[in-house]
Amino acid sequence: MEQLYQQVILDHAKTPHGRGLVDAAPGRACGESHQINPTCGDEVTLRVTVDAADDGALTLGSVTWEGQGCSISQASLSVMTELVEGGSVQQAEQLGDLFRDLMGTRGKGLDDDTAEDLLGDASAFTGVSRYPARIKCALLGWAALRDALVRTDTLGRDASATIAATASAPHTTTSNPAPDSQEIS
Repeated sequence: MEQLYQQVILDHAKTPHGRGLVDAAPGRACGESHQINPTCGDEVTLRVTVDAADDGALTLGSVTWEGQGCSISQASLSVMTELVEGGSVQQAEQLGDLFRDLMGTRGKGLDDDTAEDLLGDASAFTGVSRYPARIKCALLGWAALRDALVRTDTLGRDASATIAATASAPHTTTSNPAPDSQEIS
């Protein structure tokens, strides 16, 4: 199983999904975040578009990114993009919470088969959670997604407040060394 997980990570690192920033169409809500992992130098700029349905539900349109770093950070970004693109903002936040929980298991995995099924290929990072220095690499993209959702513009104050409320981050602490970039800690 460990070899299968390693292969999933390598495949996503070699052919990443969502790589290459795409500009949002005029009038579409767009948020962007630049995150840096100060322990190893990995960095990513992630851009997300959010659409509001007639019923008020918020859906992720495109999730694109550009970055550099280790195979773990790049593969995690790819897997995350594949998991969340086209889904609801609420679902993306739930997946982010599950992934952060997975990273806290120290290699044991989640005790919830349903949660691991929801994570799909992201479950391949279970082994990464045994290495504290690598956990930040795996979480880099998820931190960027959460921040980009909070920064999403043009949806109006009510929708922005909804995104900010669903994106409250008890698991991730960020500092803001510059207005456009954040370091994960």
